[in-house]
Amino acid sequence: MRQAGRYLPEYRALKAKHSFLEMAHTPELAAEVTLQPLRRYALDAAIIFSDILVIPEAMGLPYSFREEGGIQMAFSVRSRDDLGKLAVGGAVESLDYVMQALRLVRSELKDDKALLGFCGSPWTLAAYMVDGGVSGGLPTLMAMFREDAQLFREILQSITTVCCDYVRALAESGVDAIQIFDSWAGLCPDEFYQQASLQWIEQIVRAVDGKVPVILFAKGRGENWQELAATGASAISVDWTINLPSLREQLPAKIAVQGNLDPALLLGDEILVRRATQSLLASMDGKRGFIFNLGHGLLPQIPPENVGALVETVTSWRNS
Repeated sequence: MRQAGRYLPEYRALKAKHSFLEMAHTPELAAEVTLQPLRRYALDAAIIFSDILVIPEAMGLPYSFREEGGIQMAFSVRSRDDLGKLAVGGAVESLDYVMQALRLVRSELKDDKALLGFCGSPWTLAAYMVDGGVSGGLPTLMAMFREDAQLFREILQSITTVCCDYVRALAESGVDAIQIFDSWAGLCPDEFYQQASLQWIEQIVRAVDGKVPVILFAKGRGENWQELAATGASAISVDWTINLPSLREQLPAKIAVQGNLDPALLLGDEILVRRATQSLLASMDGKRGFIFNLGHGLLPQIPPENVGALVETVTSWRNS
């Protein structure tokens, strides 16, 4: 999952000089942060340093970080007047800084290293754009879904249109795969998940048009693997609550599975990290279409040497 971040001292050194948004908006800085983990570890891929909220920002809804933590959106989109403040056509043009960063990273990577781009799902982006965050659940977004379905669809379609333009631009800028993060999928009631989220994700997958593989991560939704697979995604990424061997057996052979070590295990000692990693690898030994990964992002307090122990365990297993 997320490679760059506060767990790396070189990242913290850069962060002391530049804000997160400055680093994300500056191609040279974004490229530097993207490449930092690959200089330390024998990783297979680089994940571009960016944020899922670049989409609403490009539409005219800026975001910032509260001093006490969490995301602060400039305003909430709760009416057609609010929606009218947002740009849709041409919004992706303001995201050229991401494409520049991708091209810089691509020029630095070796031929055996992949480059991944990503975007948020429309449902997850709407969680921020309508509710302003997710700390208290999504009462406004869910109320809109139930009580003003037309406005909900207009907002989600606007987000989806920009996401489609964005993933096309990513595919044209040198990425080898695109991951869609439906990070707040678990906050959508099960009976509404297809209507509220998956139908919009399907549009994004179709927009990629098979140019590169699409990996879908829907946190808290691994049990809905049939619906996730029906989006057309090339791989399903799951959190650590899912039995990975069982999922591999159930998924069609043409769909890969990614995951799913609990990142909290990396807070322990190196022996624990190696044992947990070996256990997961052993459970998937001989099963095709498996991408080892964490079940969510790296935590800021994880010791860098534990990440090194994990990577070394995976690479030595693969080469044994």
